[in-house]
Amino acid sequence: MIDKGKKNVLGILVDAVNYEGAVSKIIAAARARKPLSVSALAVHGVMTGVLDSTHRYRLNHLDLVLPDGQPVRWALNLLYNTELPDRVCGPNAMLEICERAAEEGLSIYLYGSQASVLETLSKNLCQRFPKLIIAGTQPSKFRQVSSQEKLETAQEIRNSGAAITFVGLGCPRQEVWAYEYRDNLSMPLIAVGAAYDFHAGNLAKSPEFLGKIGLEWLFRLIVEPRRLWQRYVLLNPLYIWLFLLQALKLKQFDPKDATAPKEEVLYG
Repeated sequence: MIDKGKKNVLGILVDAVNYEGAVSKIIAAARARKPLSVSALAVHGVMTGVLDSTHRYRLNHLDLVLPDGQPVRWALNLLYNTELPDRVCGPNAMLEICERAAEEGLSIYLYGSQASVLETLSKNLCQRFPKLIIAGTQPSKFRQVSSQEKLETAQEIRNSGAAITFVGLGCPRQEVWAYEYRDNLSMPLIAVGAAYDFHAGNLAKSPEFLGKIGLEWLFRLIVEPRRLWQRYVLLNPLYIWLFLLQALKLKQFDPKDATAPKEEVLYG
């Protein structure tokens, strides 16, 4: 198990963990009914915080930020000699968490996406892990919600008896959700991005060898060019440039240089 704590990558605090370290921490929090806000950040996720000081504050106040994406893992290894053997991919981490949850009788809740996606996702997860208990599901409202609606959502999740909640709202909305709901729910809240569509069979997953050499982004760009071209064509080169500045000590990135949110955004 590897868990070397948080490390500064372009001002974003990323945990130097492997799958075992991440899953163990999440399951321990679920057993103890303790709040734990979690996200898996690849380059795009990191850059959302680099370019927005308020979102940087949120990301740096999440309890666990997984190095999803080889360029993020490479940055940890090159800057801090963390010796991480692999990235911690959000969709794969979701499966490992579900496997452990099924073994230990910890029920899960699926929040976000569309009702049809949640139905197929639930079916596929239960086929893969027959002992998995899905305590409830709730599709996204695809809008901002009121404070009262937030309280009602949190109460519904608590009433379900779930020990773990997965959040699939897309980046950066899901990270905002995990940050804002953390103190309302005594359980791990895990932002897992495209995992819902991958495991529901709605989105093709990159071949494993592309993920290992850091080219999963290219596969996704080919599959969804209109939606993702700006994310990868613009942000990937900027990430590399800023990383070089940090590695060569030509620029300092202070995680504390962030702006606390003045009010909740309340994505639903």
